[in-house]
Amino acid sequence: MTNFLDIHTTPTDELRAILDQANAMKAARGMRPKGTPDDELPLQGRVVALIFEKPSTRTRVSFDVGVRQMGGTSMVLSGAEMQLGHGETIADTARVLSRYVDLIMIRTFGEDILQEMAEHASVPVINGLTDSSHPCQIMADVMTFEEHRGPIRGKRIAWMGDGNNVAQSFLHAAASFGFHFTFSGPEALDPDPRLVGAARKAGSEVRIERDPEAAVRDADLVVTDTWVSMGDAESSRQRRHNLLRPYQLNERLMGHAPKDALVMHCLPAHRGEEITDAVLDGPQSVIFDEAENRLHAQKAIMRWCLGV
Repeated sequence: MTNFLDIHTTPTDELRAILDQANAMKAARGMRPKGTPDDELPLQGRVVALIFEKPSTRTRVSFDVGVRQMGGTSMVLSGAEMQLGHGETIADTARVLSRYVDLIMIRTFGEDILQEMAEHASVPVINGLTDSSHPCQIMADVMTFEEHRGPIRGKRIAWMGDGNNVAQSFLHAAASFGFHFTFSGPEALDPDPRLVGAARKAGSEVRIERDPEAAVRDADLVVTDTWVSMGDAESSRQRRHNLLRPYQLNERLMGHAPKDALVMHCLPAHRGEEITDAVLDGPQSVIFDEAENRLHAQKAIMRWCLGV
């Protein structure tokens, strides 16, 4: 089964093929409005189930639009509607859905839910996000960087803030795509040390740098993400803000980065918290290109999973 579960579980040559497909599809669209169908309709007659246990804007819209552009039909299912793993086991849900649809995308909490879905489904499964990883986002990020700066191999990415699921997928990607990664954030929010070790073993230079100014000094790309995850308690929110305030992506910090360093944020952004308006809307920001490229990257992932 051709699942897309994580960056590090997909061979690098296949990741490259997906990005080539994404770039080709984006170029073929030219300036057509995003809602119009593609000239090719590779998903004609296909049905894609989009499961959201976590709320979503970009993931939901980009997958939904992508399916429609390629001639398919999408079926959006919320966690509340499905009660995944409560009224019916995840394994049984996977078996049943496989009788109805051609592809499953799931945005969920634990990695175990994703893995169980993939294990028991007889159709491809795509990881739309878990608490541990966000591979579709990273594919869009690599695509966006290379649009603006060429091959990412050997380049330096600086991450500001929380070692969350997106940061951990960047570590997976560092090993696969051959770039270097610097994490700058409080020790309490470090990424999984096993992922740090795996990226280093694969030949990537991975640094943990507590000084944010030092972290961005040689960066080709500076990335941040929201300080607060969905569902965090108020006490946790305040604690995170206190820990992460020194790592805010602002004009002062970007003054220590190279003038041609790009800025990314996977959105939604809390303006004035992890990133300021001046940086998010500034000349180094490619954040909205990055958001658009979720559409193109995910269309290519769906095609790769289905072999069409």
